[in-house]
Amino acid sequence: MDALSVIGLLVGVAAILLGQYLEGGHVSALINGPAIIIVLGGTFGAVMLQSPYSVFARGMRMMFWAFIPPKVENEDIIDKLVSWSNIARKEGLLGLENIEESEQDPFTRKGLQLLVDGSEPGNIRTILDVEINTKEHHDNQAARIFESMGGYSPTIGIIGAVMGLIQVMNNLSDPSKLGSGIAVAFVATIYGVGAANLVFIPIANKLKNIVHMQSQYKEMIVEGIVSIAEGENPRNIETKLFGFLR
Repeated sequence: MDALSVIGLLVGVAAILLGQYLEGGHVSALINGPAIIIVLGGTFGAVMLQSPYSVFARGMRMMFWAFIPPKVENEDIIDKLVSWSNIARKEGLLGLENIEESEQDPFTRKGLQLLVDGSEPGNIRTILDVEINTKEHHDNQAARIFESMGGYSPTIGIIGAVMGLIQVMNNLSDPSKLGSGIAVAFVATIYGVGAANLVFIPIANKLKNIVHMQSQYKEMIVEGIVSIAEGENPRNIETKLFGFLR
């Protein structure tokens, strides 16, 4: 669980509600069902229209990374790579064949397979870099869905405000119906701007940061595997890989 994400969301929402209370307003005044439907429904509809299904579905799955990010065990993989380097120096690259078969991570297993097959270091780097760049591109596309939501929701909020004002104008002769129209008008704007700046854009930036960290983790694996292929000293490999953490 990413405690900072949870705390940040709670602090942002609490600040708005507390401000409303201190100004003499009622928190219940900010709760409006039609405004929620207009803003969230319109925002998700616009993003669905602009996105391919695979990108949208990937973005929805990645959304939870903002609060429960995937684990990146940097120090553990460094220990593994140094251990593999020692095995390669003692037994040769074929000594890593059993390790390659038991490795759980598909990306690392692919690198070990290329290593055991005797591929040139340059070819290993090229093949693995293509996979890193492709994965990073697709994940960044999915993260940008939330950037798009952050762009659409304030505008949809304005649409909700205009719709509320239309209702007000249509009921000028009946004062009893003016309150609900004015409420939708102002609350929809708050929902649109608030959702963009407290939820959608922060989630997009958090996801892009996680994607970058995952790519850096894989680049470290590539560097370790290529260094093994080049026959570098295990101690030098360890020193080089710890540079990624600093």
